[in-house]
Amino acid sequence: MISIKVTPEQYQEIKDHYSSYFVNAAGDYIDFVANVEGCVITGYTSKKTKKSIIFNGENEYEEASKWVEVETPVKKEEEKLHFVDYGEQIGSDEVGVGDFLLPMIVVAVYMRKDQYQRLKELGVTDSKKMSDQKIREIGPTLVKEFEYSKLTLPNSKYNEMYLKEENLNSLKAKMHNRALYNLHKKYEDVIAIYVDQFVDEKTYYKYLNDENEPIVKGISFKTKGEQRFPSVAAASVIARYAFLLEKDRLEAKYGIEFPCGAGPKVDKIKKILLEKVGQEEFDSLVKKNFKNYSSN
Repeated sequence: MISIKVTPEQYQEIKDHYSSYFVNAAGDYIDFVANVEGCVITGYTSKKTKKSIIFNGENEYEEASKWVEVETPVKKEEEKLHFVDYGEQIGSDEVGVGDFLLPMIVVAVYMRKDQYQRLKELGVTDSKKMSDQKIREIGPTLVKEFEYSKLTLPNSKYNEMYLKEENLNSLKAKMHNRALYNLHKKYEDVIAIYVDQFVDEKTYYKYLNDENEPIVKGISFKTKGEQRFPSVAAASVIARYAFLLEKDRLEAKYGIEFPCGAGPKVDKIKKILLEKVGQEEFDSLVKKNFKNYSSN
């Protein structure tokens, strides 16, 4: 569990950022509760107008570090994954959802029965628990040895879709569906198809409203999918690897750092980037619906 003290302005920014993930909650001084990919974020206020936010769960460090500098957690002995399906399968995962400056990427991976041992040899676990250095080390091998489909949504296109009244989850659903379809059309006999769940099944399919877009049926939606299914674990690592390469590309092109997340560090870089490229190009590089866009 990580608890941070924030100013009223910071508190409101964080609350707005997680508003689409709110869940029902009640309790003394609890203002909001959000559930984001294995991390429960709780906002507290007191009569003395003090405000604090608690991050609790598997991804507490990743989420809290988007907003403040926090100590790197002491690494525990590597956990063994306990997959529930070792057979032939297709699985997908995404990255970049909470990043103001970097794009969303969805990856689907096809896995044969005999490829699980290779994942084990490479040290693949939940990508959120792997260092960027480790992901950079094994990424080239994964993309060479495993068949996958990768979709990248540039922030310019993300903004365009938002203007068409799409939302974050509808964009994710469409990207997952297309990535899965790209593999399933080649391996039609695969019946085990997994998605790291971000919405319920009914809502997911409701978002797939383009009559010209083929739809993959028979998906199993599970939270913490990267810990349950090797195909999703591989997809999460490949997605993160692609994300890091995109980060490298942008930093090389513009000569400045492109930090992850949407915290104070991002706001500092935002101002530098805006001065460097001008408003029009800046607008194509960021997610304009984020609070960062309008903050000073």
